[in-house]
Amino acid sequence: MFSPNQNSFSGYNEVTRDNVAISRTFMSGVFSWMAVALGISAFTAWMFASSPSLMSLLIGANGMTILGWVVMFAPIGFVLLMSFKFNTLSPSTLALLFGVYAILMGASLSFIFLIYTLGSIAQTFVIATAMFGLMAIVGYSTKTDLTKFGSLMFMGLIGIIIASVVNLFMGSSTMDYIISIIGVLVFTGLTAYDVQKLRNIGINGQQGGDLAKKATIMGALTLYLDFINLFLFLLRLFGNRRD
Repeated sequence: MFSPNQNSFSGYNEVTRDNVAISRTFMSGVFSWMAVALGISAFTAWMFASSPSLMSLLIGANGMTILGWVVMFAPIGFVLLMSFKFNTLSPSTLALLFGVYAILMGASLSFIFLIYTLGSIAQTFVIATAMFGLMAIVGYSTKTDLTKFGSLMFMGLIGIIIASVVNLFMGSSTMDYIISIIGVLVFTGLTAYDVQKLRNIGINGQQGGDLAKKATIMGALTLYLDFINLFLFLLRLFGNRRD
């Protein structure tokens, strides 16, 4: 009977272990960058919300200031810039853009402190963290290919964007409630999908090098967006508004 060469199996197992180790290092970097960005955003949001002079830069006597509108929409431009210029930007430039993006997001998130009570914000943050962590574990550990599931979640995201634009003109509280529920489901699902996608990138990638560093930052940006959107949709559902 044919007996396979033992050395060939040991070599295969060694490569597999190396790939898994590289993937873990990659994912550790992704979550570290994400945590730093969230910390920057949280600190910036709290700093603006607790300082009337800083908030006055965003909201004036006649409503939103020019700077306020810039803070609201500039993060979108940063995401597009980082995505489309990924191949040409250096890791240090990409990291700088991510840091500035986190600051701008923090400033824009300061508005939630004017709408919701501090207690409900903190409670929702804990819930969002627990949900995100659970789905991250599912996405990292599951053997099921979530590619089709991710495509479905992406279509749901497009639907949310369209429905949100329509509801700007309708002003329906019922539609807003439905959009929030779907938003929670979509970004819960996207968290698992994105974590699995990033895990696979880590397994198939190489440790070190500019490409790996940039992929780590962009992976952190992806998960940062998943968490922030999950948190905001949960806040719209369960947050207690100020009187």
